[in-house]
Amino acid sequence: MNFLRNFLAAILGCLVAFGIVFVMFFVLLTLLGSGEDTVNIKKNSILEIQLQRPIADYVGSSEINPFSGLFEESQGLDEILHAIDVAKDDDRITGISINNNFLLAGIAQTQTLRKVLKDFKESGKFIYTYGDFYSQKDYYLASVADSVFLNPVGVMDFRGLSSEVLYYKDLQEKTGVKMEVIRHGKYKSAVEPYLENEMSEANRTQIKELIQSLWNSMIADISEDRNIAQDDLNVIADTLGGRLPKYAQQNRLIDGVLFYDEYEGKIADALSLKDREDINYITLDEYTKYSNKKVLKSGNDKIAVIFAQGEIFYGEGGPDVIGQGIINEALVKAREDDNVKAIVLRVNSPGGSALTSDIIWREVELAKAVKPVVVSMGNVAASGGYYIAAGADKIFAEPTTITGSIGVFGTIPNIHGLAKDIGINAEQVGTNKNSVEYSLFEPMGETFRNQVQESIEDTYQTFLKRVSEGRGISMAQADSIAQGRVWSGVDAQRLGLVDELGTLEDAIDEAALLAEIDSYGIKKYPKYKSGFERFMEDISGAGAKAQENMIRQEIGEETYQVLKDIKTFMNQKGIQARMPFTLNID
Repeated sequence: MNFLRNFLAAILGCLVAFGIVFVMFFVLLTLLGSGEDTVNIKKNSILEIQLQRPIADYVGSSEINPFSGLFEESQGLDEILHAIDVAKDDDRITGISINNNFLLAGIAQTQTLRKVLKDFKESGKFIYTYGDFYSQKDYYLASVADSVFLNPVGVMDFRGLSSEVLYYKDLQEKTGVKMEVIRHGKYKSAVEPYLENEMSEANRTQIKELIQSLWNSMIADISEDRNIAQDDLNVIADTLGGRLPKYAQQNRLIDGVLFYDEYEGKIADALSLKDREDINYITLDEYTKYSNKKVLKSGNDKIAVIFAQGEIFYGEGGPDVIGQGIINEALVKAREDDNVKAIVLRVNSPGGSALTSDIIWREVELAKAVKPVVVSMGNVAASGGYYIAAGADKIFAEPTTITGSIGVFGTIPNIHGLAKDIGINAEQVGTNKNSVEYSLFEPMGETFRNQVQESIEDTYQTFLKRVSEGRGISMAQADSIAQGRVWSGVDAQRLGLVDELGTLEDAIDEAALLAEIDSYGIKKYPKYKSGFERFMEDISGAGAKAQENMIRQEIGEETYQVLKDIKTFMNQKGIQARMPFTLNID
């Protein structure tokens, strides 16, 4: 019976695999047969921007990947910005329509999008935006438009920023599963949720100051584009003055309350068309196929842009994980390429392994000895993310970048309480006094705790030294702005942690200036496996992926994220230079 079952399962597996290969082959032929000519861009067209997938700074070399967009889970911010830049000078594109809900991007990424859209608008072309629902980030992006419209029964969320941190002390005591934590730094509160039931005043202070700075940057931009005083915007937020469409219009947050067909009528009027049915839309995904083949910067000299995004773990790394393997390989290639005259390291990371951070820092130092290295910070460049940036010749951050968090800690799981409750007793045998280093099933001993504490103090001092030397300040000065404290880009510039406020493009311009070159092309690193390659590799794990998605749907996104955060902490190895808490800003 087992033989028959296994035989039938093998046949079914072969049929499924054959079907997948056949579909992939058909799609490949279709895509390979397509080209620039198949992207039909008519005169007087509207570029329709709907950002419905998570936005990453960089997704890899999709411009040469025929399966681009089919298997990618994220959209590349670099491609979106490039498409808008190309559209600005494309005579066939008359305007942009943003019809988007629940923007899956960080605040700094949203700010960068606003800047390139504003540049598009200043070229003389128009931007209209429509929403059934505006989250605060959605509205922050939409507010750059010439006209902002909301569905008559839509919702506007405009109330100021807030953050929530979950605490697990009672959960640990009830389950017998706890995290043993050792830390340095008054503000290093990444481990606070495992030690306390309530937020410390130090942590509350830094979160309050951080989100206030981010909010100030947001309303400054909104104030400029909507012509509403910042004080008035705060009054609107305090009174929930945008909670209904009619109030949002009365308070000038939006320009009109319209159904979508009426919104399209506005676009038709702007295009001098008689009927909205005559509007020529081209989606961002379609236009990207065209814009990716348009080079805006060229020359024999090159500037290498290396994207380091995700948490930092020891190992190879990938699209969502920074490892010393893939990042250092990119740094070495850029350093040894005679055509590359400068390097821009784009950092978007909450940190992670201190060891890996130092390995990457060293490679940045070696590169800097040969050619200029400039850092551009994205949504977050904190702890290990700041560590790998500290030695650069120049550091740029967005006003809404979260950075700093110069501090280290260690977390070690312990299930002694649970083991005792369920009747498990672990016995250890060793050859020397300290050969049994640590057991998951026994309380942490003082000798081991002191050993870890010593490593943490040593790592912290090394971190301070890297910052001190990189920023040209004393160790005491570095320590005064360290202690694990996080800052906005605005405050980081004031404190000297970053040099300039600006975008990735600003960082590239500075790199060219330091390299003393006028015309240059861009080389992007690292080169990831395509979405199609990752899809094919994951076929065997499709069941596990489906199970993960089912769990996510059953328990809800918030609970799933809690479990994911706990799993991340349980899997941490070695000393950590990581963001001081999981920061969910709403």
